[in-house]
Amino acid sequence: MTLTLAPGLKIVAATHNPGKAKELAALLEGRFEIVTAGSLNLPEPDETESTFVGNALLKARHAAELSGLIAIADDSGLSVTALDGAPGIFSARWAGPTKDFTLAMKKVEERIEETGSKDRSAWFTSALAVCWPDGGPAVVVEGRVDGTLVFPPRGDKGFGYDPIFVPEGRDLTFGEMEQAAKEAISHRTRAFEKLKAALF
Repeated sequence: MTLTLAPGLKIVAATHNPGKAKELAALLEGRFEIVTAGSLNLPEPDETESTFVGNALLKARHAAELSGLIAIADDSGLSVTALDGAPGIFSARWAGPTKDFTLAMKKVEERIEETGSKDRSAWFTSALAVCWPDGGPAVVVEGRVDGTLVFPPRGDKGFGYDPIFVPEGRDLTFGEMEQAAKEAISHRTRAFEKLKAALF
């Protein structure tokens, strides 16, 4: 099996998150026909791994096996220095079953305040995994962007923790940036550049 992705292939994006699906589709630059795990009514697997890479692989393998298609999955999250890297792989779970990221961002602020730390540094990590339905070798890459947290949240663009994260060298939060500006520097873009080098 050749580890390349030919233009026009139908690929399943292993996500039920519309915001993440939109970003993945944009990164793939119209090169492929993208369907989502949500649109195929694929169940979401339990994310039982201890790393972003492990969970990305788990989700991609799950979607590839159930759909019979090549699958791409992202596992990403916010890590806060003052919280010893939390929420990390639990970033989505901090938002609760209703995926309420207003609640999650408030929780981050409260937890930092509880530590008494003045350190507001944080980073976003994105692990991208591509798996084939025949169970062949997977390709996994990881990207990171560092920045600073601000409270209260600013901006209504993006999704997740974007409104509290100001990337290094910028004044706007990811939640205030236009999508193209965010994509130019995001953790997911940095991971995707590595993926393109490996597969396209």
